[in-house]
Amino acid sequence: MTATSNLLYLASGSPRRRELLEHLGIILERIHADIDESVLPGEDAVRYTERLAESKAAAGWQVVTNCGLPSHPLLAADTTVTLDGEIFGKPVDADDARRMLRAISGREHQVITSVAVRQDDTVKVATSVTTVRFKTLSDDEIERYVASGEPFDKAGGYGIQGRAGVFVEHLDGSFTGVVGLPLYETAQLLAEFGLTLS
Repeated sequence: MTATSNLLYLASGSPRRRELLEHLGIILERIHADIDESVLPGEDAVRYTERLAESKAAAGWQVVTNCGLPSHPLLAADTTVTLDGEIFGKPVDADDARRMLRAISGREHQVITSVAVRQDDTVKVATSVTTVRFKTLSDDEIERYVASGEPFDKAGGYGIQGRAGVFVEHLDGSFTGVVGLPLYETAQLLAEFGLTLS
């Protein structure tokens, strides 16, 4: 691996996060790090996403250390959807996707994305909370969307950058935060670690 001041370890398999970071002119090296994503008793959505982002960063940094890789910043993130205090992760199957889409149909919900950047023993976290309002979805719209396969790797069962963009009546906050990586907050964090963004 060639050392460069613009190299970032990415502890995420999300193609959407990779694409957003590459648009900033960052050179990425993917680090595989799995963690338990279970919600803890009494944990709210903001604390949940912050904890998971920090845990992913810690697990990723352990890989960097164990492999003897050069010290460069490492980024991890977590996105969740919440409605009435319930945390919606990625649907486990089609019925779960339908349940989530019916729940947020015609309602406002929050999309929370936390970003953690770590280098050595320094960790910094930023969180974006965006309110999204969906139009009222018909059963046919829900069935067609589930059949598209798009809901299954996305928190809350939808991807705003894909077909579900037509469901969004209003958004208050960060569009890229809903996609999975709030660029403003991310850029601020990365600048603190010396990464030059284009």
